Amino acid sequence: MKQQFFALSAFLGCIFCTIETKAQQTPAFHIGVKGGANFTKTSMESSSLEGKYGFGYQAGVMTRLDIGKLYVQGEALFNKRKAKYQVQDGSSSTLSWNAIDIPVVVGYKLIKADDFNVRIFAGGVYSYAFNNNVSTSEALQQGFKKFDKSNMGITGGVGLDYKNFTFDLRYETGLTSISKEFKSKPHSFSLGIGYFLF
Repeated sequence: MKQQFFALSAFLGCIFCTIETKAQQTPAFHIGVKGGANFTKTSMESSSLEGKYGFGYQAGVMTRLDIGKLYVQGEALFNKRKAKYQVQDGSSSTLSWNAIDIPVVVGYKLIKADDFNVRIFAGGVYSYAFNNNVSTSEALQQGFKKFDKSNMGITGGVGLDYKNFTFDLRYETGLTSISKEFKSKPHSFSLGIGYFLF
């Protein structure tokens, strides 16, 4: 865990050093709102369970600092996540939990115009989970009884801006387990739609 944290810190440090070299350009600061959908599953070290993607949603606020073609974006998002499991006996179970996610990404605008941008980005995510619930399976209920609420992850994706509207497609993977018994790490795709107020 320490090695992953230091690697992520070094990565973000290098990016911020790059941004510092661009500091002669006039930065622009923006604040907006964002919502969207997420599709989450968890990896499982169990021969009797197979993870499947479940549908959830997200909503929150975002900020962006533009420095030429580079930008830094931070978000505070409420995420409702669901992951599904297929059991060997043919039954299925669902794990659902709420989380406050704080992603911080650094991006680059491959196409930059006055009203239109195409972007790529990557960064880290801190997630605090709460209110977890497992349906049906007793084995899952026991495995997720000690739900690890505090998690770190990495994320990356592509985005599109049109005037004040912004669209992101991103992938996120956990670096830490939410269930140490199953060594279960969350993986998710999300589609976000946002609007910058200024």
